[in-house]
Amino acid sequence: MFLSVFDVFKIGIGPSSSHTMGPMVAAARFLDDLRGNVERIPGAGQVHRLGARLYGSLAWTGKGHATDRALILGLCGLRPETLDLDQADALEAEVRRTGLIRPDGLGELRFNPQEDLVFDFGPPLPGHANGMELAAYDAAGHPYHRQVYYSVGGGFVVTEAELEAQRSDAPAMRERQEEMAFPYPFGTAAEMLEMGEKSGLSIARMKRANEAVLHGASLDTKIDNILSTMDDCIERGLGRDGILPGGLKVRRRAKAIHEQLQAEKGMNLAQPHQANDWMSVYAMAVNEENAAGGRVVTSPTNGAAGVVPAVLRYYRDHCVGATTQGCRDLLLVAAAIGGLIKHNASISGAEVGCQGEVGSASAMAAAGLCAALGGTNAQVENAAEVALEHHLGMTCDPAAGLVQVPCIERNALGAIKAVSAASLALRGDGQHFMPLDNCIRVMRETGADMSEKYKETSTGGIAVNLPEC
Repeated sequence: MFLSVFDVFKIGIGPSSSHTMGPMVAAARFLDDLRGNVERIPGAGQVHRLGARLYGSLAWTGKGHATDRALILGLCGLRPETLDLDQADALEAEVRRTGLIRPDGLGELRFNPQEDLVFDFGPPLPGHANGMELAAYDAAGHPYHRQVYYSVGGGFVVTEAELEAQRSDAPAMRERQEEMAFPYPFGTAAEMLEMGEKSGLSIARMKRANEAVLHGASLDTKIDNILSTMDDCIERGLGRDGILPGGLKVRRRAKAIHEQLQAEKGMNLAQPHQANDWMSVYAMAVNEENAAGGRVVTSPTNGAAGVVPAVLRYYRDHCVGATTQGCRDLLLVAAAIGGLIKHNASISGAEVGCQGEVGSASAMAAAGLCAALGGTNAQVENAAEVALEHHLGMTCDPAAGLVQVPCIERNALGAIKAVSAASLALRGDGQHFMPLDNCIRVMRETGADMSEKYKETSTGGIAVNLPEC
């Protein structure tokens, strides 16, 4: 099994990879279908109008996650990785005012968000909690083309047919990946450890060898771009204050906390636990930017985007012996663990709760930090398991459907747990009771048993227990 570091870590926009980036990607794919002269539904004339219907978690928390905005921009032809935020605001306002879109190559089409974008609060689609149907119609209202998409977490989007193929064709997919000559195509943590034992290579070096098949000599340049984007996001978050959008009136806190920490430097007043405050402020800076719709890196999702960048910054600025190569190895190993979790369980809060988002991010960061600090493969696997185990059962219950409460602080605590897990693993010899593969399986089973109201629908937990004043 191979999932690239650049699939796990994708540059995009907030506030949600599954509810914002995913629908925008789906809309762009739908436009590509129409441009490609897809076979029209019999009896239809030329495309005149577009429509969208959101189901499940996309409907329940779509407003808070800006899913409507994402679809509007996607149908206009914009994509998350290249989006100009200033242009986006003006374009969205124009579509809402005129009810028209003008995607390249398709002329002028009708799309009135008030009428043509439906939040369906009935049963979710069968394939996944994040389902949507996009449709094109002729001037008489006859359907021209329809497609169902699922936003399966981390900005990944699949059609209904692709999802079914993935679920029914897993062995064949594995064989095709092996045919691509990835030298270490591990699909489980046990396989990863076995391959490391046989080859004598670290997890970072095995992951690097796999990535080199696709990216060759450009690999480090691309990794450094991800690292730079993460760091830029932290810096923006540390420099901004004010109130986050959405109506909860949540204040940005990272800037003030950072200023306090800076003022305490060199004053011999710091408590031993101040290191936790540094990790927290880095993570909060990222997730405040995400909540404001800024540019972030899925890590592995937007809702968990602060954990890995915070631990990376902690390693770079606070750990003895930190190196540029250590930062790259941290990211590579984090991606290896994220790929295992996505392949064998889920990184989607709408599917398994926040254990799949912040829990996965914490496991990824713990493994990466352990590797960067010189841990053995067994210690790295142990670090990931410790971090994931102590997020099991965590619900996804964002207040008002916004990625703010409890999400911002939850990323801070996820970073702290990651560093603690890495430290515990480094103090041992890698032997431990619960294998990572078993822990991932428990996470998947726990998510399947979890009530839907705790899986990014904002119908239970913190989301329905808001202050009354």
